[in-house]
Amino acid sequence: MTARIYRPAPNAMQSGRGKSKEWVLVYEPASPRQIEPLMGYTSSSDTRTQIRLTFDTVVEATAYAERNGIPYQVMPEQKSTVKRTVYSDNFRSDRKTPWTH
Repeated sequence: MTARIYRPAPNAMQSGRGKSKEWVLVYEPASPRQIEPLMGYTSSSDTRTQIRLTFDTVVEATAYAERNGIPYQVMPEQKSTVKRTVYSDNFRSDRKTPWTH
């Protein structure tokens, strides 16, 4: 079973960078999830998919995977394309278009 090492993208609902500076190691599912017929819940017999390890650097994450004999794949880092704006920019005097409600 292979593991995936990646850096999560920032939350789209907030302007902060929280939880996007650490690297995450997660296991790929070994078997598909199954639907329980009575209640409709989805479940899996693979318990490794519940593991989510965080590391400060990609080097620490790859060293952990190599030390424990885990085959891994490092995903390229996702760059945010969202332009960060500041609320006070709405009220700047040198604004190109007037701001109205």
